Amino acid sequence: MKFLLLSDMHGDFEKLDRLENKFKEADAVIFGGDFSKFKSPETGLPAMEVLCKKHDVIFSVIGNCDEPSILSEAESRDISVEGALVSHDGLFFAGSGGGSIFTGEAPFERTDEELVSDLKIISEQEESDWNNLVLVLHNPPKDTACDKIASGIHVGSQGFRDFIEKYKPLAVVTGHIHESAAVDKIGDTVIINPGALFEGRYGWLELETTNGKWEVKKAELLEI
Repeated sequence: MKFLLLSDMHGDFEKLDRLENKFKEADAVIFGGDFSKFKSPETGLPAMEVLCKKHDVIFSVIGNCDEPSILSEAESRDISVEGALVSHDGLFFAGSGGGSIFTGEAPFERTDEELVSDLKIISEQEESDWNNLVLVLHNPPKDTACDKIASGIHVGSQGFRDFIEKYKPLAVVTGHIHESAAVDKIGDTVIINPGALFEGRYGWLELETTNGKWEVKKAELLEI
């Protein structure tokens, strides 16, 4: 399966028009949160509406710049995986929205416990092999190339890292830290921060299954 990876649109939905060929090629779109421009939450819903017109299959969470109330809009459009476990063509998708508590100026900042609580639906399952699970996390896990700010400090979620080390999902798509567009790993789990769409960055992920086992065949960072 081929996935177009987007995150951190921040209201700049015009960038989506420049990815028409990628939307056509992709089997699905994964959006890592922040429909809205910082301190302009009213830009979030228009951006979401434009994205929904671009593809029929979207797996998304909301970001720290999005008002929590916009989650219901994503759910009504059947694009949210936040706090859910969604099955699609042999894969499962689950997600957590918002960002770690930082300045308090963003509308959806959360404690580490709150971020991880969105994934409890996975721990409640009897399944022990999550090789077919893709996580969508706005806030990246701690201590990878995907969570490092300009000063070099890692600001990701320790709770997410612990969760990934325990459940070993196939891949994690994240965002939030604009300067840390990267592909990395935690164990065998591929971590991808495609970068901020409003800066012209996006990603591409290809997954294949052989004899019932899923593998990441391609994970790359791209620019418009």
